[in-house]
Amino acid sequence: MKGLGGIFLFIIFVALISIRQVISLYIDWLWFDEVGYTQVFTTALFFKTILALLGGGLFALLIYLNARIAARPITGTRFIDPENVIELPSPELIDPVVRRLLIPGALLLGLFAAPQAAGQWESFLLLLNPTSFGFQDPLYNRDVSFFVFQLPALWTLYHWLMTALGLALLATAAIYLIYRGIQYSPRGLFISPRARTHLLVLIVSLLVVKAGGYVLDAFDLLYSAGGAAFGAGYTDVYASLPALRILTVLALIAAVLCATQITRPGFRYLIAGIAGLVLVHMVGLNIYPSLVQRFRVVPNEVDSERPFIERNIQFTRIAYGLDKIESEDFPADETLTLADLKRNDATIKNIRLWEHQPLLATYAQLQEIRTYYKFVDVDNDRYTIDGTYRQTMLSARELSHQHLPSRIWINEHLTYTHGYGVVFGPVNQVTPEGLPEFFIKDIPPVSDNNAIKIKITRPEIYYGELANDYVFVKTNARELDYAAGDQNIYTAYSGQGGVSIGSFWRKLLFSAHFATLRIALSQDLTQESRILYQRQIEERVKKIAPFITFDGDPYLVIAQGGRLFWIIDGYTTSSRFPYSEPMQRQGTNYIRNSVKSVVDAYNGTVDFYISDPEDPIVQSYQKIFPALFKPIEKIPEDLRAHIRYPQDLFAIQAQMYSTYHMRDPQVFYNKEDLLSIPRQTVGGTEREMAPYYTIMRLPGETKEEFVLLLPFTPNKRDNMRAWLAARSDPPHYGKLTALDFPKAKLVYGPKQIDARIEQDAFISQQLSLWRQSGQVIRGSLLAIPIEKSLLYVQPLYLAAEKGSLPELKRVFVAFGNQIAMEETLDESLQRVFGDTTPSEPVLTTAVKKEPGDGNLVRRALEHFSRSQEFLRQGNWAGYGEEQKRLEGLLREMQQSR
Repeated sequence: MKGLGGIFLFIIFVALISIRQVISLYIDWLWFDEVGYTQVFTTALFFKTILALLGGGLFALLIYLNARIAARPITGTRFIDPENVIELPSPELIDPVVRRLLIPGALLLGLFAAPQAAGQWESFLLLLNPTSFGFQDPLYNRDVSFFVFQLPALWTLYHWLMTALGLALLATAAIYLIYRGIQYSPRGLFISPRARTHLLVLIVSLLVVKAGGYVLDAFDLLYSAGGAAFGAGYTDVYASLPALRILTVLALIAAVLCATQITRPGFRYLIAGIAGLVLVHMVGLNIYPSLVQRFRVVPNEVDSERPFIERNIQFTRIAYGLDKIESEDFPADETLTLADLKRNDATIKNIRLWEHQPLLATYAQLQEIRTYYKFVDVDNDRYTIDGTYRQTMLSARELSHQHLPSRIWINEHLTYTHGYGVVFGPVNQVTPEGLPEFFIKDIPPVSDNNAIKIKITRPEIYYGELANDYVFVKTNARELDYAAGDQNIYTAYSGQGGVSIGSFWRKLLFSAHFATLRIALSQDLTQESRILYQRQIEERVKKIAPFITFDGDPYLVIAQGGRLFWIIDGYTTSSRFPYSEPMQRQGTNYIRNSVKSVVDAYNGTVDFYISDPEDPIVQSYQKIFPALFKPIEKIPEDLRAHIRYPQDLFAIQAQMYSTYHMRDPQVFYNKEDLLSIPRQTVGGTEREMAPYYTIMRLPGETKEEFVLLLPFTPNKRDNMRAWLAARSDPPHYGKLTALDFPKAKLVYGPKQIDARIEQDAFISQQLSLWRQSGQVIRGSLLAIPIEKSLLYVQPLYLAAEKGSLPELKRVFVAFGNQIAMEETLDESLQRVFGDTTPSEPVLTTAVKKEPGDGNLVRRALEHFSRSQEFLRQGNWAGYGEEQKRLEGLLREMQQSR
């Protein structure tokens, strides 16, 4: 009865602490029902429950049975050594307490083990639903799916068994100690026959499991980091692997010796088995491999490690998709002419002059309109504007509860419910004041240009990047739509998002979940009211598909019907791909952009599309959750046109490509052709150059397309060595192209161009003057391949010292040995390539010109200053060129009078 009382108290305790989890579970169920993914919820919940019951229940049962056997009364005479060193209360006094705590204690341990087991639901689901990768590892000749899908679950099972048996051994020994089954006195250690048999059986079980652990350790050699390259190296294969196989056999032999010890007196067999295992473990896995590495491998490491380096290169390139990169030679000639620029007019018109951070600050000043609206990010995309393919910048105007003028509950949850509209403009056009041009702006969204056919019909943003709290819609309270001058315009939500409030009982449940009585007591909530929660789009998609890793840069798209949608790239990843070099810090060594998720900014609906159907991991998840994914062909056409290659994945691939473009083991070992991502100073901080989108015509192609670019320099050098491009437009989406520059030719890299700009006498003087009166912001330096040449473009912004409204005032253009700084990209290009005006104007000529001859005089003075600088340097060619340009300007001034 005392035991039953303990169980009853334990059940009450568990019920009290679990009520909040039950409510949260029900709230989650309602949310999954809203988004239409109850199958995902029930499948995950079912397997979590099964694993929790099995993992926690068996754990508790194993502890309880062993403890119960140890606590069983001893029949006959109990021997108690009066000289026992360990002083404990008598067994008669402690026995009632132990028996009362046996079941609750075992259940408590099981309760701790249950969440750990439930947390492995993904591993066991993948174990049950593997998909072949179609190729094998070269050491064990097993399909790679074994290492990705099965090995993690086997390791989980191994750790569970070792922990459960280890705790059972400790608990059993402790109870035997309490009941005097184990005693220690000056005469030595005394263990009763029952305790001895019981403990030896547990040790045998541990040794058998340990033998399995050695087998798993052998498979884990494929993730060894101790050789010349990641994966099993010479020492691992010829020293560690044989040792592990010997240890597997020795662990089983030690288990047999321990089992034999049960019927034999003393501990000789037990000590011999375990001591031999420990000795061979130390020698076989530590001393012997280090000797092989030092005396066999190191003297001729490259020859010894050659086949293993080849495996590392092969599997790493496959794991990161580098094996699909097409390499071409790029001559990097300095033969670019105005005629070439005309042929690549679409590329010139789409060179991005607006940097994300300066543009975001400018948007904040010009278009936030109210303090509670915020622009979180600026997204690069492309649209067809008036029949022209254009690169654009787009930013959502989101609502920030933190910036409300009055943060009362009604305002945060009933009145201010959504953001409103976007700002949308070209990447390279400016006003006469140096501010960005807009295709779409203001509240409500409008366009000043009748040629812009893109309209926004549903500007409300209920789901976005800001992590605002839950809100209620369809209530008796007035819901703010937007502010219009001195008046507010109100609206009523007409979408399908949110969970119905319904009955009073459901209101109570939401009150308990969100820890506020205002929900239950509010008179503004009706039976038609709906609650919108999990509105942060990244959290929203992660809650539905926690096994997918999502990109950190969601981007907004204006669909053809004028609705707003978020697109978020999703990745399937693994850290168990054999031989593949892991990424720094994360540990991931396999990645695919297998999923494109789309979130409706108004309704909150979420769709997942498989963008890489050949990926085995996403195929396995599709088996597990058949209702979750849709084929990429089902994505609406107007959204498919805005799918882009993700920057996060491209940055990872570029980092890996800098090393793994080397395929020869000798070259790889010596790092003879190691590449680096260029570093440049932005905002006073030196950092790696970030990938950037642009519209350009790749070599050998007939039309421009939306691509993602990143250049490379040789390791510890600043000159340009190569660049990598990822294509985003169909039918070439996802294709990677690497263009290699001649190794024997000097091609200026970004850092060298930066230095040359700073060293230019005229430019340096101007920058110094501007820095004295305000803030000078140099944007990212873009390297744009055109024809067979490379053109550098960098914007320059000026801002008041204490202001935060950057204005685009100058554009740098560098080509070969020439550098120009003018007010527009068009003028800088003319300065570098000649004063002949192109047949079609470049779309960056909206900057205000000086009246009369003032502009000509200013340009003449600049040419004169440059010619004098070239004269001091002894650069006669540069001096003569500047004098010719000065003469041309003087003649032009004379003709204009």
